Amino acid sequence: MRAGAVVFLVGAVATLVTVAPLFLGWDPLPSIAYAVCMLMGVGFLIAAAGVLRSVADQRRRARAQAAPAPPA
Repeated sequence: MRAGAVVFLVGAVATLVTVAPLFLGWDPLPSIAYAVCMLMGVGFLIAAAGVLRSVADQRRRARAQAAPAPPA
């Protein structure tokens, strides 16, 4: 989840930097700057996958603890 958060923040900063020239009346940035903005969505997906993986792991552990012991 941390990696997803870092990638998301990089994308968010890139989005702010890319949109700023439009409001300030400067020349727009090159296309690669807009491509870096896509990291925001990628970071969100990475973080979401981490959350889902964590939930699945916790469910697995809970099931293993709740399972009745086999008869001896």
